[in-house]
Amino acid sequence: MRLLALATLALGLSFNAQAADALRLGYLPSTGHAKFFIAKEQNFFAQEGLEVQMLEFVNSADGLNAIIADKIDIGAFGTTGPLVHIAKGTPLKIIGGIAGEDASLIAKPEQAEKIRQINDLKGLKVATVRMATGDAVVRNALHRSGLDWKKDVELFELKSPPAVIEAVKSGQVDVGVVWGPHDLRAEAQGLKVVIRSSELEPGHTCCRLVVTSQKLAAEPQVWAKFLRAILRAEKFASEQREATLDALAKYVKLDRELLAAAYYQPHLDQSSDPNLKGVQSFWEGMQASGFVTAGGDIRQSVDVNIYAQVLDQLASENPNDPFWKKLQTEYQRKDVL
Repeated sequence: MRLLALATLALGLSFNAQAADALRLGYLPSTGHAKFFIAKEQNFFAQEGLEVQMLEFVNSADGLNAIIADKIDIGAFGTTGPLVHIAKGTPLKIIGGIAGEDASLIAKPEQAEKIRQINDLKGLKVATVRMATGDAVVRNALHRSGLDWKKDVELFELKSPPAVIEAVKSGQVDVGVVWGPHDLRAEAQGLKVVIRSSELEPGHTCCRLVVTSQKLAAEPQVWAKFLRAILRAEKFASEQREATLDALAKYVKLDRELLAAAYYQPHLDQSSDPNLKGVQSFWEGMQASGFVTAGGDIRQSVDVNIYAQVLDQLASENPNDPFWKKLQTEYQRKDVL
C-alpha cells in the first residue's frame, strides 16, 4: 500500500512537472453548457493537464466564427451552425456533445392558447436566434408538416434569446424560439412555453463539441484530455447537485431555484456522446427542409474515435462503476452504424 502511494506521488510529481496544454474554450451562458463550468470549477481540466481560458459568446454564429478565425480552439455551438458551415465546405470536426434538445417556442398567453402544434404557426411571425439548433428544428418540423418555412411563416433571425423574448413581449412577433434557461426567463416575464423541441424532434442533438480539422489532426492528445474532463463533469453533475448548481451560478446569472429547474429537467439531454446517428438525422432534416443544399456525407465530419477511446479508458479505470458501462452501451446505440 505504501509502495502504491509512493508510485502515485511520483506520477503526480512527473505530471505536474509537465506544462499544461493551453486551450481557449468558447461558451454560452446557458444551463446546457454546465459541464464546461463544472470541469473548470472542479479542476477537472487542470487535473487532465489543460489550462483552459473561458470566453463567453451570446450566440452560436459568433462562437463558430471565432473557431474558424482561430480566436478560440473549441466550443459547443448547437448543431445547426456547425452543419451550415460544413455544408459550405468549412473543415470542422464534431468530436463530442454537451447537450441535446432544450429549445422551446414561447408566446404571449393570449397567443399561446391558439398554438397546439407546429401547423398552428402558419401565417405567424416567428423570431429565432441565427444558427441556433431550435431554429433548424422548427424549420424541419414545418417541412415535415407540409408547410414551407420560406413562405408559410415569417421568420426573423435575431441576435440572442433575450432579443427574442423582447420581440415576443412587445408584439413584434407572435412566437419566439429560445433555449434554456431562457424559457424560464420568458415564463418569469409572463410568457408561455407552447411547444418544446423535444416534442418536434425527440432526442435531437444540440450543442456539439467542434474543432477545426487541422487542430484535431495536430493535437489529438489535447482533445482526449478535454473529453476526459467533460465526461468526468457529466458524472459529477449526475451525483453532485448542489456543487453543480454552484458552478452554474458563477456563469449563468439566474435564481438558484430556476437554475435547478432548468438543468435538472427532462427536456435537456446531458450526454457528452458525439451521437453520429443523431447528427446524421439532423443533417438529413436540414437538407430535406432546404436549410442547406443537399449532398455530402456528414459522417466524414464526425470523429467518434477519441470519445470512444476516452470512454473505454474511464470504464477500465473504474470497472465496477455502472455509469461508464451505461455510456458505453449508449455509444453502441448512437455511434456504431
